Amino acid sequence: MKTPPIVSAPEWDMAYQQMLVEEKAFTRARDALAAKRRRMPWTEVNASYRFEGPEGPMNLLELFQGRRQLIVYRAFIDPGTGDWPAHGCTGCSLMADHIGNLAHLNARDTTLAYVSRGSQADLERIKNRMGWKIPWYTIVPESTFDRDLGVHDWHGHNAFIRDGDRVYRTYFINNRGDEAFNNTWTFLDMTALGRQETWEDSPPGYPQSPAYEWWDWHDEYGSHEPSRWFGDPDPDDPHDPRPVKPCH
Repeated sequence: MKTPPIVSAPEWDMAYQQMLVEEKAFTRARDALAAKRRRMPWTEVNASYRFEGPEGPMNLLELFQGRRQLIVYRAFIDPGTGDWPAHGCTGCSLMADHIGNLAHLNARDTTLAYVSRGSQADLERIKNRMGWKIPWYTIVPESTFDRDLGVHDWHGHNAFIRDGDRVYRTYFINNRGDEAFNNTWTFLDMTALGRQETWEDSPPGYPQSPAYEWWDWHDEYGSHEPSRWFGDPDPDDPHDPRPVKPCH
């Protein structure tokens, strides 16, 4: 592997100070984008979308758990995904692995919930296996919640706010936007080798492998071949099981 220049500590600090200008500009740009999100119009949604929770039937309003704001992630822990019934989707499982103590989010009057098409019994079994403590609900078979909110075919986060019993959709993030909720990428992006994926612009000779395919369930790394669920299907392989990714 050909490395970047090896320099003295003062030279390194000079290069870092130059990068810091861009880092700060990125932070300000991110803050400006967040300010625009806060000024997005709201649209009212059906507060009676039905779910099943650990205690029984629930509606969307009840997912708020009494708080003013709600973020709902559509996780594909569903029959037919991953190596079901042992696990669900590897990418959605990777997302769930990064959710820690929600007390800090709750302190800002905000609830985070995951929803899937898996039954409560299946979700509870997989949560116990994976060590997840996230509030997790089942989208009931007749519900159109995921289709109506843009997460029927692909993962994504929807943000809601309530005014009494009325619920409004305020924002939506999906696809690579969801990376913001996964600090594995943040840590890797600050390293010399980055994510080590083939799409990245890295110096020649840096280790790289296809995006998505190295992911695994955290209790299965090294035990089987890389997943072929994520990534673009190979047009020359009629047996490639990956679906064509929908456009959003």
